[in-house]
Amino acid sequence: MDCKTKFALWSHRTDLPEEYAAELSAMTEKDIAEAFSADLAFGTAGLRGIMGAGTNRMNIYTVAQTSRAIADEINSRGPEAAARGAVVCCDCRNNSLRFAAIAAGVLAKNGVSVRLFDDMRPTPELSFAVREYGCEFGVNITASHNPKEYNGYKVYGANGAQINDAEADAISARRSAIDMFAQFASEDEFSPEALKALGVKIIGAETDEAFLARVMSCAITEDAAKSVPDMKIVYTPFHGTGRLLVPEVLRRRGFGNIVCVEEQMVPDGNFPTVASPNPEDIAGFELAIGYAKKVGSDLIIGTDPDADRIGLIVRREDGEYVNITGNQLGVLLADYIFAAGGANGRLPEKPAVVTTIVSTMMAKKVCEANGGIYGEAFTGFRFISEKMDELEAVGARAVLCFEESYGYLSGTHARDKDAVVAAMLVAELAAYHAARGRTLAQALDMLMEKYGWYREKTLNIKMPGLDGLEKMAALMAGLRESSPETFGGTAVKSVCDYRPGIRKFPCGKTEELPLKNSNVLAFELEDGCKVIIRPSGTEPKVKVYVLTVAGSKARAEELLARYSAAAEKLAD
Repeated sequence: MDCKTKFALWSHRTDLPEEYAAELSAMTEKDIAEAFSADLAFGTAGLRGIMGAGTNRMNIYTVAQTSRAIADEINSRGPEAAARGAVVCCDCRNNSLRFAAIAAGVLAKNGVSVRLFDDMRPTPELSFAVREYGCEFGVNITASHNPKEYNGYKVYGANGAQINDAEADAISARRSAIDMFAQFASEDEFSPEALKALGVKIIGAETDEAFLARVMSCAITEDAAKSVPDMKIVYTPFHGTGRLLVPEVLRRRGFGNIVCVEEQMVPDGNFPTVASPNPEDIAGFELAIGYAKKVGSDLIIGTDPDADRIGLIVRREDGEYVNITGNQLGVLLADYIFAAGGANGRLPEKPAVVTTIVSTMMAKKVCEANGGIYGEAFTGFRFISEKMDELEAVGARAVLCFEESYGYLSGTHARDKDAVVAAMLVAELAAYHAARGRTLAQALDMLMEKYGWYREKTLNIKMPGLDGLEKMAALMAGLRESSPETFGGTAVKSVCDYRPGIRKFPCGKTEELPLKNSNVLAFELEDGCKVIIRPSGTEPKVKVYVLTVAGSKARAEELLARYSAAAEKLAD
């Protein structure tokens, strides 16, 4: 069915909400093509898209259709699976509470036991709840740190991690056969009273307490706050779900001087005080930096709207506030956990650090130098969670999992990024170094002096438009067919093609990689640096990760600039 036919079917309906009817009547030909050219794709990341009318948009119908597919999948597993049911959560975005109610209602109408949070909650608490209540699935209405126009529908399996390929394929196949308009007659079917009549159980404070107890059990230094009683922490949730639990866990850990950015403590899916609610972007911390200057704080913590990612701003000795990158925070935390955890007897017998193939190479150096087991996975916490399970099967336990995009997890309570536990550990980390007379900026330099100077940069080569996927595929195919012999003037030592799981050398020799079945290419250079290329799974762009290491800061940054410039030419 072409986009104009689908548009006509929607336009002729008389039962559409007024907002969708008005949007359809104002659509241009371009709008129609973008809204109806495809169905919003469902994969391991669930759904994610711009909100509005159309088959390629996040709306009440795509949510209901997907929820029915999940209900059918659960019921296909038998009555015990239906009794275990699902837990439904959402973030602060526009329509999130609305979509969550529809998801819960459709599941319940189709015989699935449902728990629904009474309000927005952090993504890691949803992962925790799936595990805590022994649910078959979890559903989270969130688009993480995407712009305000977006929303999404993440699906979690029984282990609390995002679903795997097989589960995603099964749900997607069921979804394609479901009439999105046939799942309800009116949104009145999902009112609080209607949900109660359907048997939906509302959860809230009791789950918060159970979650916080598990988070607090991950502390490395129980009395960290006592060593620096005057330490001030500025915190912002960027209008999101971290606003209640992050300040609470910090206070329970003894950090009493928490200064919250009041303007951003108000939940708001329009994110009115920031250009982008992304803790990776220092521009979003403008208000927080103002607060920090006013109260004299060296430390600013920010969490994204669904509180699975955390950003960190610190004050240097010259008074400037600078961001600590996702990679840098990862190695700072790893070093702290090994040092303080070892001293406090808080390390397991076989401690491990798990990160991704595109994260800093320094993580392996820090981990192994401290006697830890290093594990590597593909990008995304569902792959990290698989590695966590593999380690547990051989008696090891991950004391830290992280990815370069500001996601961290410590503990076994969840199987996704957790900015709540990360915020607690960051406060401990800052107190640990402050008690020793140094800032986190100085602590980072000390690590670099010890292990080598590492620098990383992520480039986004955007390929928008209907032919964006074709351009991305052509770029990857071209690099496979004709791999460059040099990159930025340095010889390529080997090429790792993670689709077949093969490392290739210029001499023709090959060897197997421990990971495969992912569309990723890594160019390993003679000087120890890497350039890694992969298409994004959620946006029309190719991501290029430049990872450098050198004996001095200046040399590492020079290499980073050189290889980044070469990477930017890839699109040509």
